[in-house]
Amino acid sequence: MCFAWPAFGQGTIITTPNDGSQGAIVTTPNDGTQGTIIISPVDGSETVLPDVKEDEVRAASGTGAELRGLDKTSGTVTPFSIAVGETAAVGRLEVTLGECRYPEDNPTGEGYAWLTILDPNRENVLFDGWMVASSPALNALDHARYDVWVIRCTTA
Repeated sequence: MCFAWPAFGQGTIITTPNDGSQGAIVTTPNDGTQGTIIISPVDGSETVLPDVKEDEVRAASGTGAELRGLDKTSGTVTPFSIAVGETAAVGRLEVTLGECRYPEDNPTGEGYAWLTILDPNRENVLFDGWMVASSPALNALDHARYDVWVIRCTTA
């Protein structure tokens, strides 16, 4: 026979209704302070979180992109340029550039391109999305033999 008894020294759990005095998110009153006040459910302390501001970086559209392709089997890296709307071959794959954007104040940095990569032999799309030049692994082509990544957008 087995009995379940509370263990000695075990604490008591007390529940209290949420009356809004603790653990609440309260918007800041009109006292000139910007942000949101969060009240801790543990000790009632208040923390002010600043308002999130809109990102002021504006993107411009490029006329094309510089890309690189890697054949993992042979170790050959092939740089190539492609215009918006055009298709280029990387080994057995077809790469189509839909759009390339870059920050207006920094044309050589942080470019990102919309690429569609397909294998014409298997008639399936392997990649369809944005690739970021500064972080190629963020959204990468997943292929056993080939890698493709964006270097930068071109404007001429």
